[in-house]
Amino acid sequence: MSRQPEAMERDRPTDSAMSILRRGIAVTPTLRAGLAFTVLAAALSAVGKLSIPILIRYATDRGLRPEQTRPWFVFWACVATAVLTVVVFALTRWAFLRLIALTEQTLYELRLRTFEHVHRLSIAEHNESRRGVIVARVTSDVEQLGKFFEWAGMSWVINSTLLVGIITVMLVVSWQLAIVVVLSFAAIVPLLRWIQVRQLVAYSTLRTRVGETMGEFSEAIGGAQTIRAYGLEERAGDRLGEAIGRQYRARMRAVRYFAVLFTLGDMFGAVALSAVITASVWQSDAWGLELGQVLAFVFLVTLMAGPVGELSEILDQTQIALAGWEKILGVLDTPIEIVEPERGVELPSGAVGVVVTGLDYAYRGGGRVLRDVSVEIPAGAKVAVVGETGSGKTTFAKLLVRLADPLTGTICVGGVDLREATPESRRRTIRMVPQDGFLFDTTLRTNISYGRDGVSDSDIDAAVDALGLRWWVEQLPRGLDTEAGERGEALSVGERQLVALIRAQVADPGLLILDEATSSVDPQTEQALSTALDRLADGRTTVSIAHRLSTAEAADLVLVFDDGRLVELGHHDELAVAGGIYSGLYESWVGNTRRADSSFDPLT
Repeated sequence: MSRQPEAMERDRPTDSAMSILRRGIAVTPTLRAGLAFTVLAAALSAVGKLSIPILIRYATDRGLRPEQTRPWFVFWACVATAVLTVVVFALTRWAFLRLIALTEQTLYELRLRTFEHVHRLSIAEHNESRRGVIVARVTSDVEQLGKFFEWAGMSWVINSTLLVGIITVMLVVSWQLAIVVVLSFAAIVPLLRWIQVRQLVAYSTLRTRVGETMGEFSEAIGGAQTIRAYGLEERAGDRLGEAIGRQYRARMRAVRYFAVLFTLGDMFGAVALSAVITASVWQSDAWGLELGQVLAFVFLVTLMAGPVGELSEILDQTQIALAGWEKILGVLDTPIEIVEPERGVELPSGAVGVVVTGLDYAYRGGGRVLRDVSVEIPAGAKVAVVGETGSGKTTFAKLLVRLADPLTGTICVGGVDLREATPESRRRTIRMVPQDGFLFDTTLRTNISYGRDGVSDSDIDAAVDALGLRWWVEQLPRGLDTEAGERGEALSVGERQLVALIRAQVADPGLLILDEATSSVDPQTEQALSTALDRLADGRTTVSIAHRLSTAEAADLVLVFDDGRLVELGHHDELAVAGGIYSGLYESWVGNTRRADSSFDPLT
């Protein structure tokens, strides 16, 4: 099965590792602000470790000479070494804890920033992106960054400082043996570079596969009822299995490089140690080597093998983190098309008129879904938007809420261009009630309170009474304190719609956008919804996406869309006999309604 291209997903990184690192640090100001001090503490910790082999050398050469043993010198040298070890331990621990605190704060801010950015993207981006992919960016990829900062980042600082310090000490103790060691480890540099480039590509692909797998899981879990109802378990399992298989293969390709890195430190350390001992035996007289120098070098080589081995391992963690960081940056780099004005204009209160002029819109990578739409909606009018599936009516409604900006043209609400309106007044004046009202996993009262900041319990009760829904609330197990469940699954579709209508009533908008709320409910709930809708629409401008033409029959103005164009507008009575598209839709609807009614037997 071929994979569909995902928005903001790339299998191969477009930037180098250093470029990704620089860009990543640039977008995390908290990490950048405290990084220098933490790096300094880690470097001092590494310098402290380097002092130990120096003390060993002097304790050996000056305190354990055959011709003169100086036990007190050795004793105080050991005391100094012990004290230094404790200081290094304390400094390393403090730097590590500080880095963890800094990292957690950075990850917290990065998650919030990514979350905020995602919610500021237009509907074009959300149509291209799958929910699980976005979730992977703010969960799995951010967690990989946390592992890197809290372990690999500290190890890079300490081990890099150690390596530089070790080589410096080696040059002081014996520059000849230092050259032997450097030559022994020289081959590791081009090898690491060769692995790093390929490993970054491998892990970038892996992070993409992780996002795809989470997308499949999200889709399979969200559509569990449909999958069971239609017996699609095997097909859904195959899709999920293929995604997991792609992730597994990507992971195995990536760990092949880690398997090589894992042994580099020990291998090159053994080569360097053998070279030092051999050179010391053959050239001890020519180079004037003493026992303390040789012992110090053996200790230094052993100490050097540790950071080289660790750097090889943390390179693996670094590549994972950089691959995840690039994916997060890909989300943050996605341009925000909806730019709020610096000094916006307040929309008027009460019912507002809408003037749409020359409206064009297209989703990214697709053709125009709206073409040159122009219409004037009087304040307080009840408008029905009709058309076949894909005609552009839902996109038109979303543009009225400013979930995206048109490519060309303007939308003026209450005489104000939506692009010039303040976001606060826009959300106060315009509200959209979707066909399947989304509810959060909390009480109904809390879900309703999201309709307006600062809403009180008395405001909510007044909204319930205004819509005539007190009888329904009293039937609930705990009234408005009933839990909605995840995505409102504890309620029926119709009950979720009732909660959404109460939430809209609390918001008290002047322009109400309705995606036909009664199209998927039982007759009893439909009656309750119709009554609540009539009361909710009273005194407001309403634009309803009409799936049933009974809504259009009661509207003041009907807008007929076809292939992205507004092809007809007028009153139902006029359009029904005009012989146009609406007339055909109405005749088809009337015929279907009559056939459905003829199957009803009042005696059963």
